[in-house]
Amino acid sequence: MEQNIREFPAFKVNGFIMLAVVGAIVLIGGWFAWSSVQGAEVLLARSLKVTDFVGDDTVVEFVAWLVATLVLIVIPSLSGFFSVEPNQAVVLVLFGKYVGTVRESGFWWTNPFASQQKISLRVRNFNSKIIKVNDAEGSPIEIAAVVVWKVFDSAKSKFAVNDYEEFVAIQSETAIRALAIRYPYDSPEDTGKLSLRGIPDEIAQDLQRELQARLEITGVEVIEARISHLAYAPEIAQMMLRRQQAKALIDARRQIVEGAVGMVSEALNRLSHEQMINLDDERKASMINNLLVVLTSEQTAQPVINTGTLYN
Repeated sequence: MEQNIREFPAFKVNGFIMLAVVGAIVLIGGWFAWSSVQGAEVLLARSLKVTDFVGDDTVVEFVAWLVATLVLIVIPSLSGFFSVEPNQAVVLVLFGKYVGTVRESGFWWTNPFASQQKISLRVRNFNSKIIKVNDAEGSPIEIAAVVVWKVFDSAKSKFAVNDYEEFVAIQSETAIRALAIRYPYDSPEDTGKLSLRGIPDEIAQDLQRELQARLEITGVEVIEARISHLAYAPEIAQMMLRRQQAKALIDARRQIVEGAVGMVSEALNRLSHEQMINLDDERKASMINNLLVVLTSEQTAQPVINTGTLYN
């Protein structure tokens, strides 16, 4: 049953009104005490003996009013005053039982015997440490995330776990590890496979959903969760860098070849369409070969101009 504790409003009274009430009680008690003193003036003028003073009914009444006003009313009521700042909650516990939460900012008064424990409702950041973990393909990677969160249920945060801030830190790192092992660090674009680097927005939403499910018991709302650091582990970073460079070189070569083939095809089509020259298959093959060499060469090709033969 204790696990189902939820926040609800606590009993409270405006602190300035109660301050006026306590002040009025002090004045009334002082007035009765003063009346008792006036009745005891004759005794004090006649004799200053302590035994006579204590034995007089008027003086006993004066002491009784003073003790009742200060000890039984004024002093206990002072502990019931408290203030609430903006974006802050005060959890009230009376004799071990949760009796409500005060969220409204201002100066308040409540049961003076209830203990008051303040909890911040402000938005907070948790920046996780860089964690080393294996991704879905078994490659060691380094990953870290930033989690933006706040308390939405002060009762759960106070009573569901021992330390909700430590709980947020531990569960955040656990969720980051669980996320990293479900996706590869990177994947080829043509495969359509999801990866940590390829879909950052979807990964952030997935991390937020998992964190919210883990932290629901603590009354914490996850506003945003996003990966802040993602890299291969140092022992394979150089190898992966070379693989990425090779992949980039292959992609660049593929694009160059595709462009060159398109240009050659366009040149042949225009020559054929405009009937500028008739080429047989052998000369077409030679032309295609020369154009592809010129277009795909890494260095500038040096043309050889054929001006014809010496003898016709």
